[in-house]
Amino acid sequence: MKQRHIEVFAPVDNRARVDTVVRRIGDAIELGLLAEGEQLPGESELAGQLGVSTVTLREALMALRQQGLVTTRRGRGGGSFVSLPVSPGQARLKTRLRGWSTEELRDLGDHWAALSGAAARLAADRTGPADLRQLGRTVEELTETDGAAARGRLYGRFHVELAAAAQSARLTRGQVSLQTEVGALLCLVLGNDEYREEVADRHRSVISAVQDEARDAARELAETCVRESTARLIALRLTL
Repeated sequence: MKQRHIEVFAPVDNRARVDTVVRRIGDAIELGLLAEGEQLPGESELAGQLGVSTVTLREALMALRQQGLVTTRRGRGGGSFVSLPVSPGQARLKTRLRGWSTEELRDLGDHWAALSGAAARLAADRTGPADLRQLGRTVEELTETDGAAARGRLYGRFHVELAAAAQSARLTRGQVSLQTEVGALLCLVLGNDEYREEVADRHRSVISAVQDEARDAARELAETCVRESTARLIALRLTL
């Protein structure tokens, strides 16, 4: 199984149940960690991976179908399939954001900045120009993409790819896990075209510093990018 799937389908806390399964899979779909049309594992297998009962899983899949994030086909070749939303579920995401306190968001931002900063610093030491092409393509795709959901997916993808460029399996797993937790929330702040351009410029600066092997500058730029986004989420949280 692909590494990103291992993180998405890792066991959930026994206290969480249906809501956590819905949030875990729903955020992964909106972030693009699960692709459009991708078939989810069978009910028994998926329930086992998540550490919940099949009854709990079926309730979660029903909720995901009602949100338009999953479709289910019966019969031969049937199963549950990802249905990528054209636009993020704003109400669902704002409800999700309300579940975070400002202190928790700051703590999350610190953790995220540490991951991205370390990845950028290591990438400056370890990666070559060929390894940065995908990062560059992701940035350019971000500048050309309309829709907050797609922009949120590309923002998260950049930071996962940065960790991959650092050639660190642990940092990559950490970024994937973090993106499944909070990445979808970025849709709430990336609808603004001006901020989208600002993010793209920051990402280009990170790539440039990595290419120049400027370790400390790459780390600082990556951390600043994450901290600015976290600050915007906190500001939005205070209005809810």
